[in-house]
Amino acid sequence: MCLRWGICGAGKISHDFLVGLKTRPETEHRVVAVAARSLESAEKFATTHSIPKSYGSYEEVADDPEVDVVYVGTIHVTHLSIVLRMFERKKPVLCEKPLTMNAQDTATLIEAAKKNNVFLMEAVWMRFFPAIAELRKQICEGVIGDVMYVSANIGARRLNVARLYDPKMGGGSVLDMGIYPINFATMIFGGEKPESIHASGWLASTGVDQCVAITLKYPGECVAQLMCGTCLEPTNEAVVIGTKGTLKLPARFWCPTKLETPSGVLEFPLEPGYLPINYSNSEGLGYEAEEVRNCLQQRKKESDIMPLRQTQLVAEIMDSVMKQLGVVYYKQRSKI
Repeated sequence: MCLRWGICGAGKISHDFLVGLKTRPETEHRVVAVAARSLESAEKFATTHSIPKSYGSYEEVADDPEVDVVYVGTIHVTHLSIVLRMFERKKPVLCEKPLTMNAQDTATLIEAAKKNNVFLMEAVWMRFFPAIAELRKQICEGVIGDVMYVSANIGARRLNVARLYDPKMGGGSVLDMGIYPINFATMIFGGEKPESIHASGWLASTGVDQCVAITLKYPGECVAQLMCGTCLEPTNEAVVIGTKGTLKLPARFWCPTKLETPSGVLEFPLEPGYLPINYSNSEGLGYEAEEVRNCLQQRKKESDIMPLRQTQLVAEIMDSVMKQLGVVYYKQRSKI
């Protein structure tokens, strides 16, 4: 089965997704169309990536009968309206993270997917890396005993990226970066809802969060301590501590190629891409595309690795964090 992809968005992440996608066999994945807000942008993207069709509106991707599945790589304030349109045409969707701006809109998309009987997955690419699969395997096999503590931090000095400080564009460190450590903790603790969520930090002058520390307390005296920020450069590592040992993902834990275990360091090199990339290790975006294909082949409506109930839980945790920090976004359901 060769999966025919339609791409919504002609920006940096869509470019990197194409580079990652093309590390997979050509007999399994093919991009047949790209759409952007302007036809000129779509045509330029199509030329770069040898895509046969380019559109100046996202509706045209939804209406294209040759598109089997849609990747949505636009900014997150537009996700809700674009994905709903795809569902109206019964198109399966892989949507960039965060799926939406808040838990209410996330629930709306999940319900719409079920109503239209179509596949939906949030593109949390971290979960599909072989290093993450091995980490989960070792935890399940009891290599480090019972997991008691998780820590994860992510950040970069991105003071000159205007979008990250604009509330109308969904700016802020939690939605852009913090979703990774929150998602990591949620994954490690099996999608269990935290007993308590405590967040503290500071906001930028525009009102979006700039640096945030989060503590999640789970049943059984388990704790996750997480941090994200757009104004500093932390270690960008993740650590899982159990009663018998520790597992560690070194820098860029959200796209890992190494795993430090009690018995040594395991390495998982990436296949080289055919074009330069914008974000580190984006060649690994092909792993999530592979999961989508596997799910659609099995006629699944969601992924077992990135289940919708965990997408919803992460959105609810982020809502709680925003409320505690005093971050308020404009109610925005952008037209497509």
